[in-house]
Amino acid sequence: MPSFLSDSIEIAYDLHGERGAPILLIHGFASSGAINWVNTGWVEALRQAGYQPITIDNRGHGRSRKVYDPRLYLAHDMADDAANLLDQLGLDRVPVIGFSMGARITAFLMLRHPERVRCAIWGGMGGNLMTGMDDSEEIAKALTADSLADVTTAVGRQFRLFADHSKADRAALAACVVSSREPMRADDVRRITAPVLVAVGENDEMAGGIAPLTDLLPNGGGFVIPKRNHMLSTGDPKFKAAAIKFLLAH
Repeated sequence: MPSFLSDSIEIAYDLHGERGAPILLIHGFASSGAINWVNTGWVEALRQAGYQPITIDNRGHGRSRKVYDPRLYLAHDMADDAANLLDQLGLDRVPVIGFSMGARITAFLMLRHPERVRCAIWGGMGGNLMTGMDDSEEIAKALTADSLADVTTAVGRQFRLFADHSKADRAALAACVVSSREPMRADDVRRITAPVLVAVGENDEMAGGIAPLTDLLPNGGGFVIPKRNHMLSTGDPKFKAAAIKFLLAH
C-alpha cells in the first residue's frame, strides 16, 4: 500500500483499478479505506460505473501513522491530508465521497480547498456537522477501558466492539475522537458552492437531520437511506445507487 508524508505524518492510500475517472473516498471514525469502501462493495460499484476509486487511511487509522495528541486530529487538518494526497497524485479536481467523520473531513476539504472538489457526497452526516457531538468523552473512555466488560454505555460498547473487531489502535482513536468532531459554522456551510448530496439513514440518530444542511448549501440535495441506522447505512445498495446517479449527473 503506497504512502506519502502530509505535515510530517505518513498517510497510506490505495488506487483501485488502472483506468476510469478518479474519485476520492474518505472513511469514517475507527474505520479504514478497506473496511469502509472495499469491504462494503463501494469500490467495485464505482469501478463498474466508470470510476477509479482512491481510498485514503486517515491519520491514526488503517495503515497510516498513529499519533496520540488530540491536537493533531482536527477535521480541517485531515482535510489538508486529503488535499495533499491529490497533490501527490497530480490530480486537480475530483468528486469526493465521505462517510461520517469522512463526510466532515470532506466538508472542510471543500471549504479550505474549493478548487479541488468537483462534487461531493456526505454520507452519515447531517446537522451535526454544525453542532458537533456530545458523546466524545464517553467513546474515548470506552476505547481506553481495560476490557469490554468495563464499558457500560451502548454508544461506548458499539465503538469499542468495532475498534476491537478491526484491530485498531484504540489509544490513537481515543485521541482522534476528542477533536475530530470539529463543528463547521453555518456561514461556512453556505460558502460551499459545489454540488453536495447529503445522505443519512432513516434511523440514524448520530448524524442529525438532512434539512439543516440542505437549507444552507447553495447546491445541496438530500437522500434518506431507507430503514438504516448509522452503521448499516455505509454499504446500503440504495445509498450506492443514489450516489452513483448523483455523480453521473455532475
